[in-house]
Amino acid sequence: MVTGDAAYIKKMNRSLIIQTIVNERMISRADLSKATSLTRATISAQVADLLEEGLLREIEHEHSSVGRKPIMLSLNAQAGYAIGIDLDYGEISFTVTDLLGKPVSSKTVTLETPEYQEIVRLLAHHIRAYIEEYKPSRYGIVGIAIAIHGLVSKRESIHFVPRFRWHHLNLKKDLENEIGQDIPIFLENNANLSALAERVFIHHQTNNLLCVTLYSGIGLGMIINNEFFQGHDGFAGEAGHMIVVPDGRLCNCGNKGCWEKYASESCVFESLAKCKQVKYVTYEYIQKLLAEGDEETERIMEQFIYYLAVGINNIINLYNPEVVVLNSRLLGMHPDALGHIQQHLRSSISHYRELSLSSIGKKACILGACALAITHFLDVPIVNLPYEP
Repeated sequence: MVTGDAAYIKKMNRSLIIQTIVNERMISRADLSKATSLTRATISAQVADLLEEGLLREIEHEHSSVGRKPIMLSLNAQAGYAIGIDLDYGEISFTVTDLLGKPVSSKTVTLETPEYQEIVRLLAHHIRAYIEEYKPSRYGIVGIAIAIHGLVSKRESIHFVPRFRWHHLNLKKDLENEIGQDIPIFLENNANLSALAERVFIHHQTNNLLCVTLYSGIGLGMIINNEFFQGHDGFAGEAGHMIVVPDGRLCNCGNKGCWEKYASESCVFESLAKCKQVKYVTYEYIQKLLAEGDEETERIMEQFIYYLAVGINNIINLYNPEVVVLNSRLLGMHPDALGHIQQHLRSSISHYRELSLSSIGKKACILGACALAITHFLDVPIVNLPYEP
């Protein structure tokens, strides 16, 4: 036997045991042995360690039959906490969750400047406050994950953030230096984290999921075999810059006819503002116009849905996902938006099991950030966590 094999097997068994307990919420030692196919001796030894470490807790399960109450095992959700951060243009949102992904604290801070060093200091200030606040728990803050609205490399460095005009920055290292504590920090693209949230909190039965976010542009988060699909450098998923109209509208990326110039919420807002000759358009304004049966609004929405379907058809054919989730507030306002999209997905080549609207919405990327920190701390590949709207 190669040195280290026993330690590796023990680590893999530990990961499997934790993953199973989290997924089942509560489970007895006997059922845990059956579910994992591990011996009772292995379960007994590993569980003893996890109880001593404070990661598990024992609960006497109430039941109506005569006899001894079974002792159930569950994750000690309050043993530690994860920080998720959505670093968006104009504001930073923070959410703290327990180890089962339940939010315990949330706040949003307005950004007065896009200046990088100022934002690093602001992030560090709030992170240090959270570290102090949750220090009394067994493990305190177990990890910090930040959603970046731009290109993030596999080494978790920022390649480009369009709205901030940031190029080639090592936010992870700079934050680690500023905070000065040994707490893991993770950086990931916001669309990937939205996809992770959909998989972890909602779509527990799939290992292959695409999440299309449609707000200021179009992002594509991809979970393939329960892992991020990132491409060679980490920049995969820029589907918003897939050309759907050759020589079409000019995009900020330099190309013409990009998908997000036709099928993002921002393009609907721009088209409607121009059509109605108003400076600002809100969701509430669009909802009102749709309720009134405004023909111009309906025409713009139908065009939005048509071009959205064109792009969805392309990504389904490219990736053959099991589940496709659309994260858009506008689609939720339109009667039978999914039905209209599916009418355009008639190809005999396109295969997918489910097309759905996100029930998490804009919170998806920040909850995905918390889930990323949790899975790293627990050292598990993926977990199924309960979602509480």
